[in-house]
Amino acid sequence: MTARFDPDRAAQPPIGYFVHHQGRGHAERCAAVVNALPESRPVTVFCARDDIFPRLRPNVEIVRIPSLFEPRGDEVPADWVPAPRTVHCAPLGWPAIREAMAQIAGWFARADPALIVCDVSAEVAQLARLCSVPHVAVLQHGDRSDPGHRAAYDGAAGFLVPCDDRLSQPDWTDQMRRKACFAGGLGTATDLPDRRAARARLGLRPDTPVFVTISGSGGSGFASAPLAVGARAMPDVQWLSIGQVVRDWHGTEPANLRHDGWVENVGDYLAAADLVIASTGNTTCHQILGAGRPWLAVPEWRYFDEQVEKARALARAGVALHLPHLPSSAAAWDAAIRQVRASHDPARQIALVDPEADRKAARWLDRLARKLRAGTSVTPVSPDSAGAIE
Repeated sequence: MTARFDPDRAAQPPIGYFVHHQGRGHAERCAAVVNALPESRPVTVFCARDDIFPRLRPNVEIVRIPSLFEPRGDEVPADWVPAPRTVHCAPLGWPAIREAMAQIAGWFARADPALIVCDVSAEVAQLARLCSVPHVAVLQHGDRSDPGHRAAYDGAAGFLVPCDDRLSQPDWTDQMRRKACFAGGLGTATDLPDRRAARARLGLRPDTPVFVTISGSGGSGFASAPLAVGARAMPDVQWLSIGQVVRDWHGTEPANLRHDGWVENVGDYLAAADLVIASTGNTTCHQILGAGRPWLAVPEWRYFDEQVEKARALARAGVALHLPHLPSSAAAWDAAIRQVRASHDPARQIALVDPEADRKAARWLDRLARKLRAGTSVTPVSPDSAGAIE
């Protein structure tokens, strides 16, 4: 009996994936999409670190490239030559940057890829376009109206957006949205353990009110003094911090404030929490949304005000109270907590996380790759259909 040819199982042209190595969210998103793609679709991942990825499926290769922004000591800088506005980080005289871009461009020539996903780099996106390779831009929050981002976005074949459409920024145009796949919760585990069991593992009493503070891994974290102010004013509440906290020499920390640092069991902390104070990195956001907890959203500094714009979007959607900084007095803590509790709607939060986000994004990306390789045009679609390309 002759086997029928199945184009879905046949080897497909490879997809490239550039992953920024600041924090872990970029790598986790990449793994989620890549692992949901058909195994017949080869993927080559370019990243300056290879130790930040979850387990990847077969037929995926990680190529470690030099960092595009960390000096290694062999630079001969010529910073007196101004950079054009269409780039963000393109200093002159950096051999590491030349090597990284050469590795990517060489792969373009050898592999003839269907496309490359850029998460995130305006320079890599523009390199792909100059090398005649379609690119998909991962669209993040922030003020990205500058010429560098616009050049990358204007030439993109599509946008992978790791959030729900209801968290869109007002400046994301209809043209951008028509070629976007919105995938709220992409690469984020949101299933929570049992609350009582989680508290037991953390050494907490079942009936003690618990506030959890979370700062991300892409920056310096929160200062401890404001947390100490809140904890001292609420001695009946157990305050826990996870992530990085900067200790203030003048801060007097009470016994009900505990710093647990970097942890692997974030789900336990969210399950145990009665209220969350957290920055607004993408992974953190979706973990909290999936948990449905009252949330004081306090953005940390990031390039292009990424976390500020994310916090504003969360506030517009009614799923978090946006605070520009941690409260500076007991009265300010009390006012913020009363306000967020009064407006809390867990169902609205949970609705912004799509349990099918990984598969949805992978289907969209695979269809886009097929469409591009077929040389046919892409039919505009609504954001509600996740940019499904037929």
